[in-house]
Amino acid sequence: MADRTAPNCHLRLEWVYGYRGHQCRNNLYYTAAKEIVYFVAGVGVVYNTREHKQKFYLGHNDDIISLALHPERVLVATGQVGKEPYICVWDSYTVQTVSILKDVHTHGIACLAFDVDGQRLVSVGLDSKNTICVWDWRKGKLLAMAPGHTDRIFDISWDLYQPNKLVSCGVKHIKFWSMCGNSLTPKRGVFGKTGDLQTILCLACTRDELTYSGALNGDIYVWKGLNLTRTIQGAHAAGIFSMNACEEGFATGGRDSCVRLWDLNFKPITVIDLRETDQGYKGLSVRSVCWRGDHILVGTQDSEIFEIVVHERNKPFLIMQGHCEGELWALAVHPTKPLAITGSDDRSVRIWSLVDHALIARCNMEEPIRCAAVSTDGIHLALGMKDGSFTVLRVRDMTEVVHIKDRKETIHELKYSPDGNFLAVGSNDSCVDIYGVVQRYKKVGECTGSLSFITHMDWSLDSKFLQTNDGSGKRMFYRMPGGKDVSKDDLKGVQWARWTCTSGSEVNGIMPKYSDVNDVNSVDANFGGQVLVSADDYGTVKLFRYPCLKKGAKFRKYLGHSAHVTSVRWSHDYQWIISVGGADHSVFQWKFIPDRKLKDVLHIAPQESLIDSNSDDSDTDQSDVPELDSEIEQETQTTYRRQVYKEDLPQLKEQCKEKHRSASSKRRERPPVNSIRLHFVHGYRGYDCRSNLFYTQTGEIVYHVAAVGVVYNRQQNTQRFYLGHNDDILCLAIHPLKDYVATGQVGRDSAVHIWDAETIKPLSILKGQHQYGVCAADFSADGKRLATVGIDDNHTVVLWDWKKGEKLSAVRGSKEKIFAVKMNPFTPDKLITAGIKHLKFWRRAGGGLIGRKGCAGTGSKSETMMCVVYGWTEEMSFSGTSTGDVCIWRDLFLMKTVKAHDGPVFSMHALDKGFVTGGKDGVVALWDDAFERCLKTYAIKRAALAPGSKGLLLEDNPSIRAISLGHGHILVGTKNGEILEVDKSGPVTLLVQGHMEGEVWGLATHPHLPICATVSEDKTLRIWDLSPSHCMLAVRKLKKGGRCCAFSPDGKALAVGLNDGSFLIVNTDTMEDLVSFHHRKDVVSDIRFSPGAGKYLAVASYDNFVDIYNVKSSKRVGVCKGSSSYITHIDWDARGKLLQVNTGAKEQLFFEAPRGKKQNILSQEVEKVSWSSWTSVLGPSCEGIWPVIGEVSDVTAASLTADGKVLATGDDFGFVKLFRYPVRGKFGKFKRYVAHSSHVTNLRWVHDDSLLVTAGGLDTSLMLWTHDAEGHRESRQCDSEESDLDSEEDGGYDSDVTRENEMNYTVRALCTNIRPMVGIKPHLQQKELSLDERQGVVRPPVSRALPPPEKLQTNNVGKKKRPIEDLVLELVFGYRGRDCRNNVHYLNDCADILYHAASVGILYNVATGSQSFYQEHTDDILCLTINQHPKFTNIVATGQVGDAADMSATAPSIHVWDAMTKQTHSVLRCYHSKGVCSVSFSATGKLLLSVGLDPEHTITIWKWQEGAKIASKAGHNQRIFVAEFRPDSDTQFVSVGVKHVRFWTLAGRALLSKKGMLSSIEDARMQTMLAVAFGAGNLTFTGTISGDVCVWKDHILSRIVAKAHNGPVLTMYTTLRDGLIVTGGKERPTKEGGAVKLWDQELKRCRAFRLETGQLTDCVRSVCRGKGKILVGTRNAEIIEVGEKNAACNILINGHMEGPIWGLTTHPTRDLFLSAAEDGTVRLWDIADKKMLNKVNLGHAARTVCYSPEGDMVAIGMRNGEFIILLVTSLKIWGKKRDRRSAIQDIRFSPDSHFLAVGSSENAVDFYDLTMGPSLNRISYCKDIPSFVLQIDFSADSRYVQVSTGCYKRLIYEVPSGKLLTEQALIDRITWASWTSVLGDEVVGIWSRHNEKSDVTCASVSHSGISLVTGDDFGTVKLFDFPCPEKFAKHKRFLGHSAHLTNIRFTSGDRYVVSAGGDDCSLFVWKCVHMPH
Repeated sequence: MADRTAPNCHLRLEWVYGYRGHQCRNNLYYTAAKEIVYFVAGVGVVYNTREHKQKFYLGHNDDIISLALHPERVLVATGQVGKEPYICVWDSYTVQTVSILKDVHTHGIACLAFDVDGQRLVSVGLDSKNTICVWDWRKGKLLAMAPGHTDRIFDISWDLYQPNKLVSCGVKHIKFWSMCGNSLTPKRGVFGKTGDLQTILCLACTRDELTYSGALNGDIYVWKGLNLTRTIQGAHAAGIFSMNACEEGFATGGRDSCVRLWDLNFKPITVIDLRETDQGYKGLSVRSVCWRGDHILVGTQDSEIFEIVVHERNKPFLIMQGHCEGELWALAVHPTKPLAITGSDDRSVRIWSLVDHALIARCNMEEPIRCAAVSTDGIHLALGMKDGSFTVLRVRDMTEVVHIKDRKETIHELKYSPDGNFLAVGSNDSCVDIYGVVQRYKKVGECTGSLSFITHMDWSLDSKFLQTNDGSGKRMFYRMPGGKDVSKDDLKGVQWARWTCTSGSEVNGIMPKYSDVNDVNSVDANFGGQVLVSADDYGTVKLFRYPCLKKGAKFRKYLGHSAHVTSVRWSHDYQWIISVGGADHSVFQWKFIPDRKLKDVLHIAPQESLIDSNSDDSDTDQSDVPELDSEIEQETQTTYRRQVYKEDLPQLKEQCKEKHRSASSKRRERPPVNSIRLHFVHGYRGYDCRSNLFYTQTGEIVYHVAAVGVVYNRQQNTQRFYLGHNDDILCLAIHPLKDYVATGQVGRDSAVHIWDAETIKPLSILKGQHQYGVCAADFSADGKRLATVGIDDNHTVVLWDWKKGEKLSAVRGSKEKIFAVKMNPFTPDKLITAGIKHLKFWRRAGGGLIGRKGCAGTGSKSETMMCVVYGWTEEMSFSGTSTGDVCIWRDLFLMKTVKAHDGPVFSMHALDKGFVTGGKDGVVALWDDAFERCLKTYAIKRAALAPGSKGLLLEDNPSIRAISLGHGHILVGTKNGEILEVDKSGPVTLLVQGHMEGEVWGLATHPHLPICATVSEDKTLRIWDLSPSHCMLAVRKLKKGGRCCAFSPDGKALAVGLNDGSFLIVNTDTMEDLVSFHHRKDVVSDIRFSPGAGKYLAVASYDNFVDIYNVKSSKRVGVCKGSSSYITHIDWDARGKLLQVNTGAKEQLFFEAPRGKKQNILSQEVEKVSWSSWTSVLGPSCEGIWPVIGEVSDVTAASLTADGKVLATGDDFGFVKLFRYPVRGKFGKFKRYVAHSSHVTNLRWVHDDSLLVTAGGLDTSLMLWTHDAEGHRESRQCDSEESDLDSEEDGGYDSDVTRENEMNYTVRALCTNIRPMVGIKPHLQQKELSLDERQGVVRPPVSRALPPPEKLQTNNVGKKKRPIEDLVLELVFGYRGRDCRNNVHYLNDCADILYHAASVGILYNVATGSQSFYQEHTDDILCLTINQHPKFTNIVATGQVGDAADMSATAPSIHVWDAMTKQTHSVLRCYHSKGVCSVSFSATGKLLLSVGLDPEHTITIWKWQEGAKIASKAGHNQRIFVAEFRPDSDTQFVSVGVKHVRFWTLAGRALLSKKGMLSSIEDARMQTMLAVAFGAGNLTFTGTISGDVCVWKDHILSRIVAKAHNGPVLTMYTTLRDGLIVTGGKERPTKEGGAVKLWDQELKRCRAFRLETGQLTDCVRSVCRGKGKILVGTRNAEIIEVGEKNAACNILINGHMEGPIWGLTTHPTRDLFLSAAEDGTVRLWDIADKKMLNKVNLGHAARTVCYSPEGDMVAIGMRNGEFIILLVTSLKIWGKKRDRRSAIQDIRFSPDSHFLAVGSSENAVDFYDLTMGPSLNRISYCKDIPSFVLQIDFSADSRYVQVSTGCYKRLIYEVPSGKLLTEQALIDRITWASWTSVLGDEVVGIWSRHNEKSDVTCASVSHSGISLVTGDDFGTVKLFDFPCPEKFAKHKRFLGHSAHLTNIRFTSGDRYVVSAGGDDCSLFVWKCVHMPH
């Protein structure tokens, strides 16, 4: 038996040799205590050099690769690699974990950095996006994350002088990040001309926005802001790997072996070249430097650590060394001295002193070393090499004795014989060679039996035999020295000198139980101590007993090595174990603590470790599991998995809906007006739950059954119900104040609800952490936290801040089931879990929990714990075991055990002065406070039942599952489903009971009394009183379980069908048998008396028959045959002649009684038959009861009311539904109720239809529902959910709404070109050579020719030309009203107006007309709201378009900003892919609600100040237009959209919603809802597409304001001051009606306002009300102020209604400009007056517009090919002409006003002579234009035009002849009057690399001729120098427009630039900032 338990000895890590210098950098620091912290493999090391001591941090489970030191230098953060890598923050002094950060990164954590005050930690992942995360590390909470870069990031640092700024660098990039809200926004560093773009390896930030960084080529790059300002060249000769900032300056270390010190301004102080020191060598590479005071630490690539004292810098101390590159395999121990010898692929052999913990000798060989051995006398050291040779050295001086190469492949193992005469050498050639030591290593033998490479060898003690293992796991024996192989039988009695073989019967136990795979690399046996140590591929070192003969032996395991441990050996005196790691190059020295010494070490707490050392291969557990108690065993085997979870229903329905589109005939059908509500539940869930029964504050009793939380009032015998769950509740906990209850349920993502036991309202719902279900929960003593345990495979333990709904920490609890969790009442950070062979003490560390197993002392086995409580101090705890003991613990040590019960202790409760326990033996025991005396016991017996009991005890001493004290009583819950109250003096009152475990199927209601009978698989028949006394009247045990029962028509007899095919009839009053039969073998499934006299009894069974018996004669008189499957339901007709039968094959059959002849009845006849009962679920009259997802769910039962109007059904999902009867056609409308959890097996109306009784299958409960017929229409909170299919009726139609709904928002960055261009882009075209170049003519540099003329005629000649250096946005003419709503607001008492256009937020001052802008958005703004709370005045939230929700800079985001200062307060990156379409602040202003455009239309709630997402949920499958908080609430809001209105509540982190209920108003239908407003008393108003306004009370429609507007009600505004409501709609202005109305608080009276816009229909998109004024935004981009008193309209802001605005021209001399757009208007704007002066309606879309040179005429080109010339003064038409059919693209006057050039899409430019008057005859045109015309420019002398075309070609024509000019020399000499072309050599530089799919659309050269502005498809305005012939010229970018700029122009005198937008219909005016002279 000895080898069944783990050995009773331990290992303690004593020393680690090495330092990780490869692939890691910046990982070596001084702590505050002057110790050195670094890492090796998976261990954090704190090394005290003065005392030469090491401490270890062992919290990681894989290689550590990154390390950061907290600014106070005590705490350390380390990050690891792995599939689910985590970060540990730990204390370098105590080496204990402080916090764990997990569940975000994958692959590994490459860099870490603390911020300046140490509150936040940033981490970078190794995933493909190199994700960057910022943590509040103490809480373990993620604050922000973003994709870092597409390539590796090498270093990251916080800017220590600017808050919320970070810098990261890596492969070919450096990025400067700013953190705001939850978003990290990067800006790339600009290398510019100062330095080459290259990889940056390390960085340091200093003041004044300066950043120093080390580059791959050895230079130091200095950045100011984003720009590279200077480089310090050749700072190092090669890459700079590390940079460390300290008070004195900076230290850098590089690949060139040098460390350099710099002062604070990065002036060099000194250089230390490590190659020139004693310990130095060629190729030394510095990976890490740390400079503190006069000491410098240096870590190298080759695993050395140097310490340098600055003033003796030429004498560094080598304080740590280890092996470097390649793998470390060779390990040998000296036979007589405490020395270990290692050899590695780095070709070095090293000798370590185990006493001094130091390297004492080192020697380099020619080849990589793979194995080593020391001769028995300790003189020779043999080394096996990778090339097949071996070398023997003298240990004393490392000189070579011999070098022999007999093999080609690696030598993997060599061993000296115990007598010292032979050396056996095993190689990968599958041979072992034997060499004679004395004969100078002459080969004397060879063993050739193996077929695979040799892995291990051992000599026998007498040196006569050798055993080998090979790679195939085979074990061979050979006789020595010859090498003849011998069989095992010849080896009887042979003793082995050592044991290092991994296969052999003595070490079978190292293999896992059912595995043949051997991943153990090395073992070594300690014969004396009977211990075997093993090393495996998973980085674990294990101790087993030796010998261990049986597979799957128990062990103790130790982690530290990260990857494979290649070898492990005992030291010569068995004091230590040495292990070496392959890839981690490290040597670990472990102290062995044998059994007898354990006592002294017990006070050392076990090393905290995140690894479950009791995972599957648990360490101390015994293999022979003690017999589990049957109840516990049954409970552990219960699975709560469902085929289909309730969460899956919406998706299933969606999938099924596609199939069922045909069912839309049910348009106008309604659900029944009747409703039911839960009234009383018989049942308590005790069979698989414990400790789930409590007294509340008010003395009521709270418990659970099925999916219902029950609050039971024992004085009044009434119940109230919490119905928020939708599946089985598995656990219940009560708040310390006894007022709140937490319940956890089954589910795919199972939820915990915290609710108020008094009001039954949910307070918080916790989701997202547990799979499958929650089986235990407990509140902390202060009530703020909740601990929960899941039933997933790892039994996850989660600690919550439940009010906020936040997960604080989580951890995998145990592989086996956990039964209980208990929070420490004294410190909320500690808790205990108890379960199968499991008791664990946890403490919180950041986002994780650290667990330690209870120490039961040596030799004792792990018990299964059923319950646990804390005692009277923080350390004391008590647990109840499955064997009836109570264990008493102090801290984690077992003090003693007390026998408390026979059988398991299921429940314990701590009192002030003692404890109470309950067990399977049915005894309640009271104990004193030390568990020393049992003060009193109570046995639960029938004899003790008090007279007031509500039922009967089924048996004496039922198993007790829950126990609780209060109000002078002990409350007891039993396994049999009873709740009892035990008086202190002894009597027991039964309060509630239900069936025991097993499904309840049989249910019958009495024909005229309020009683019913049930029969269950628990083998009982029970009769229940349905009157208010609600008790069980009688119970009778049956020999078998039953499935059905029925009362006779007179109620005197009761028939019961049993599961073995028999049935019996009993007397209802006495429950005694009258008669019984047994004719069938299979389950009797339904049983029915015929109506009237009850002459016949029909008995249906699973044998596919219905038997008919004559009750009087007790004989079988007929058998109904013909069913192809089992029978499910039977019903008699009213005459007792006809039977209706349902079968499992969904057949509906009819038989005639009494013979049982089968009848065929047509379906229409069936309904004419009058049936005495209807429980059938088949047939046309109930076709509609089958759900959309009928494939996965059966309707199990139905029952029709006596009046035949309402059919109730029960189904497999636990739903009870009510339908109108008959339910013809598919998918009838219904009301649905959830309370049962699994399937509803049966239901019956009572005789007078006043109650519905339902039986739940597995949930064992019997539920009573009261029936509200039509009269009682007051709505109740438990009113049902609506039907499956939304009515297919449309929600109404309106063109504007449809447009908004179908709007497809693209991100700017993905825009493609607006014009259909073809051909090769200019920057990709090959440049043609000039004539001279082709002929090879070389011109002299100074030519006699004239100087080349100006490219451009300039009009400010004489003045010095000043280039323009910047553009500043001055005005925006435009407002986004066409597809956005509710986006115009008053601020500052109506002085300012806030709105948006394109991607800018605009603040408009009403008095001055001036504008200021918020320009931080990166793409179009779609929604805007203001914060109405006085604490947050002028705070605005705006939401923008985005693409994928990947948290990158292009993801959709919400900005919260101050309207006056334009400061950004928070940026919220959201998971709403596509964009954010609605935002709303809560009443306190602290929460923000957002709605996405993603397919689910997700709704999210944010704490915007912290950037924290609180809750998120899919909103609706169709578009949601608006969601708004109630003005008085932080938790209630309403969303409206396409056929959708929902009323939401925020509970903790969960969003609960109710659909708007239409039921009460006749003929109301769900329309598309567009706007929402609020009134007092929970009133909500929603505006519909039809013009009605719906008024809702709570979530129920109470009335409709018909035709509040004639068209859709697009916007509503609730005034907070006085509650008046403004509505805006779409309608034609009439005398009485207007598009804006002001209503009273109840929406009863109103006053209409007309907008005097002159439009046919007014379409109002936004309204807002200030003092006496209403602000209106329209679809036509006007913003209008309406006076409430005089109804006067004042149009404040105008804009084009439809885009694009193609035409743009600026006045030749004044600051005016004209714009022409698709909306058919040409508008005149005045920049100085900041407004529109005039507009002309042309009746057709306009494409281009141009002023004449004098400014007296305007030419306008139209989309239909017509053009018009107007006189500016009178706006009269001077002339018009239409010579073309397609759009006019550009129109130009010649500078001498002689000609008009008109360019069109017909590939032509037409010339008209203006001097011939208004007849406008075409005089000629340009021929052979290859594509449509883009832009035209005249030359200064009016003789030429340049034409840019749609195929990226620019052509020059003569005027007026229209001849093409091709001679380059001539072209080069032309001076142009204007330049608007985007093509031509002079402007090649304006085309960027990003123009693959998009174009530069417009350009304009300044009048000074030296600046150029362009616009492109990305919406960017760029400023260049002119000309710019070099590709990719330098420029400045200006953002603000949406996609597609259409035109751009300078105004006269280059004072302004005007840009025109395509998508945004806006005109931007930019002020030009000129360079000073």
